[in-house]
Amino acid sequence: MTRHDDASTFADVVAHSGDDGTKELFRALLEQALQDLIDAEVTAKIGTGRHERTDSRSNWRNGARDRDLSTPAGDVELRIPKLRAGSFFPSLLEPRRGVDKALWAVIMTAYVTGTSTRKVDDLVRALGCDTGVSKSTVSRICSEIDQHVEAFRTRRLDHLAFPYVYVDATYVKARVDHHVVSRAVVIATGVAADGNREVLGLDVDDSEDEVFWTQFLRSLKDRGLSGVKLVISNAHPGLKNAIAKVF
Repeated sequence: MTRHDDASTFADVVAHSGDDGTKELFRALLEQALQDLIDAEVTAKIGTGRHERTDSRSNWRNGARDRDLSTPAGDVELRIPKLRAGSFFPSLLEPRRGVDKALWAVIMTAYVTGTSTRKVDDLVRALGCDTGVSKSTVSRICSEIDQHVEAFRTRRLDHLAFPYVYVDATYVKARVDHHVVSRAVVIATGVAADGNREVLGLDVDDSEDEVFWTQFLRSLKDRGLSGVKLVISNAHPGLKNAIAKVF
């Protein structure tokens, strides 16, 4: 396995891992982000948020209709707000907008590169949403992404034995204390007896030293990883020592 210094590579590693758990994580992230952007657009159109009272109101919400959308992450279920007067259809869902790829870029850019509001806003405007996206909307989307990712990272692993575990690290650029630095992202992928793969865990630190690797591998065992017969890795001394300690 090779190392990469491009943050988008890390996104590709996770997004295309091939296991159902990871696919469902990104499908849920995409669904939530789409819904948030739709709600933000209707709020801008009528001049008020849900359950708010303002003098600038120009219309009222009147329920919603369901709409399914097929994306590379899977089918997502959306709620399209209806208005009491006139009609509303999200500009993000208009034909030929390339919404699935563009929204994927919005989400991954927001999460992986540290959520530059300007970059996210530029991407949203590129979709054809002239009102852009507010800082509060960006913050809400990223907060929800963090919750989904944390639930995925801390889930139990005792549902299946993984006799084979691949571990490796990649380096990405991250913003720490207002400075962009290189950080180590360690990833463990399990292979079950039937050949199915699953991303078991990932973590981030300043470097992939023995202490970090040991803590990471122990966290996998604490979450229920069992049945390991072979760990496949490179010859990093700290990693080899950590494998010997933990397994």
